[in-house]
Amino acid sequence: MSAYPPVSEMKPGETTSEDRTWAMLAHLSPLLLGFIGPLVIWLIYKDKSAFINDQAKEALNFQLAVMIVALICAATCIGAILLPVIGVGALVYSILAGVEANKGVYYRYPYTIRMIS
Repeated sequence: MSAYPPVSEMKPGETTSEDRTWAMLAHLSPLLLGFIGPLVIWLIYKDKSAFINDQAKEALNFQLAVMIVALICAATCIGAILLPVIGVGALVYSILAGVEANKGVYYRYPYTIRMIS
């Protein structure tokens, strides 16, 4: 038996403690696993919880955007100077997103290309 109530039975905006934990992990897993962490969480939980689906996609989109920008910067001379700034920004925004997701807030990253909708 699943720990999740069916999505159809949940009120809009209602999240469980487990939803908030997995959403937080989707935002924080890139610190160790890169974009693979949010991708795996999204693939596993996308049909079980609307909140996890939304937040894992948001984290995945942000991490893909960071990766693309970092690759472009690494390929240019001036961009190599910007790599630490991109890394610190990604770290700060990921932590902020994890904290907000743990509160049950639908967090949106700034400066993100939403490739997966």
